[in-house]
Amino acid sequence: MTTKEVAEKLVGFCRKGQYEQAQKELYDSNAISIEPKGAQLEFAQGAEALKAKGEQWEAMVEQLHSAHVSDPIVAENFFSVNMINDVTFKGMGRQTIEEICVYEVNNGKIVKEQFFYSVPPQQ
Repeated sequence: MTTKEVAEKLVGFCRKGQYEQAQKELYDSNAISIEPKGAQLEFAQGAEALKAKGEQWEAMVEQLHSAHVSDPIVAENFFSVNMINDVTFKGMGRQTIEEICVYEVNNGKIVKEQFFYSVPPQQ
């Protein structure tokens, strides 16, 4: 798959809320994930760690009010999307998180994802 094809598939999965399916189909088994300093989990590597990270996110969410994923912007083996989530977190209230997500693709698989956003205050 080309980077553009991977990007379009990822966006499709995300728009349907199929994050686990995206990881199974599109991610390299040793992919890394980087969050901003101060996030709950700043770094994860490998399929099991990324799956656990997703489960941790789901456990924190009380209600997802809305989610938006932009069309991808592709350059060589990188692509980015804008994601906006309106979420009520358990014990932290409702927040809107807007982020830029940057992905690196190698041999048709996502090998790295990095998220850029302001970390909400932890309570």
